[in-house]
Amino acid sequence: MSTDKLHISTMRSQLGRARGLGSGKAGTVEHWKIERLTAIGLIPLSIWFVVSMLRLLGAPQFIVVLWVSEPWNTVLLLALVALTFHHMQLGLQVVIDDYVHGRFTHFAATLVNKGAAILLGLFAAVAILKMAFLGPAVAAAVAHALSAQ
Repeated sequence: MSTDKLHISTMRSQLGRARGLGSGKAGTVEHWKIERLTAIGLIPLSIWFVVSMLRLLGAPQFIVVLWVSEPWNTVLLLALVALTFHHMQLGLQVVIDDYVHGRFTHFAATLVNKGAAILLGLFAAVAILKMAFLGPAVAAAVAHALSAQ
């Protein structure tokens, strides 16, 4: 009789440890949907980016800056960066939820994951916007330097 109670309490303890952790926690369906939507959005953006980079292969830097400064390209590059880093953060969060145990360690890993995704995404967005807004000035400076020769 005492072994049955021990068995039941052990099962409850295991169930208690599993609640709120890992891939079985609430909100996983929404997380799964968002991860799939970002993946679907990344397909055409990635194809566009690869084709564009192949067309710019061997071009001087100022031509690439002028290409980035075109509004359509700026918007698509910003969308690519946003979706890429959000998708990366979602995927790493699944790994953290499944393999990082302990409240503090899980919290710290989640914080680093989200912080790194936001910080790297902001760095990339600032670089794109800098090229977008300074593109015409760079083109004018290069044209002036070429005409002076």
